[in-house]
Amino acid sequence: MSNADLLRQNTDTLKSRMGAFFPGERTVFRGCDLHADLKDMSWVDLYVFGITGRRHSEEQLRLMNALWVYTSYPDPRLWNNRVAALAGSARSTGNLGVSAALAVSEAHIYGRGNGIQASHFFVDARIRLEAGDSMADCVRDEMARHGRIAGYGRPLINADERNAPLMELARQLGLDAGPHVELAHTLERFLLDGGRNLRMNYGGLAAAFGADLGLSPQEYYHFMFPAFLAGMQPCFIEARQRPEGTLFPLSTSHILYDGAPPRSWSKAAEA
Repeated sequence: MSNADLLRQNTDTLKSRMGAFFPGERTVFRGCDLHADLKDMSWVDLYVFGITGRRHSEEQLRLMNALWVYTSYPDPRLWNNRVAALAGSARSTGNLGVSAALAVSEAHIYGRGNGIQASHFFVDARIRLEAGDSMADCVRDEMARHGRIAGYGRPLINADERNAPLMELARQLGLDAGPHVELAHTLERFLLDGGRNLRMNYGGLAAAFGADLGLSPQEYYHFMFPAFLAGMQPCFIEARQRPEGTLFPLSTSHILYDGAPPRSWSKAAEA
């Protein structure tokens, strides 16, 4: 099909499988009436249904909700929360500040990029292992491709306080023994036994749960978009309530300077 044919097919019309708004009448959401068929859904249920087109059990939705809750940290020192807090200190609007904070959450090493890489690895590695490849093969190829194993290791401290409560909730819900979660723990033992002091972090565990919940890597990426959101609003609000410009000021003594030495300045002679 030529570009001209493609344009003609889409001229003066909008074709959508997702939904449509009929003013004064109804709104269709993935083939369902939003205000009739879906009116009793929780927000997380609706959000995931919008991404996947699939419905999930109450147990699965509780675990999905926890994947967001357990990583909502209201600490303005964190890279993305700092953007929200600085926006509040600069008297920007809440929508602009938090939208910017969510945008920088795309960070590859410690943000959404890390999660989608881990999701791809778990899905692909499980297929390869079932086909007879070894864990060593999978790790070697991943290191050659990306130079690291996403979801393992953590700056400052090689442990993650979020993993234990998440696993405990999963046990209570009967969702702790999925194949990708078991693979994630097997990989951790493989790395530690091989001399790599890399423990699984929250990004790795969350990605493994996402795969066990049936989310493709791209679906998981979209699902985790609001994961940090609940911690951002408090950072913006508190900075907004403080005097303007008082968030993270640094004295000049903190600046490493190796330029020209201090100079004496004299008042210019009057004309």
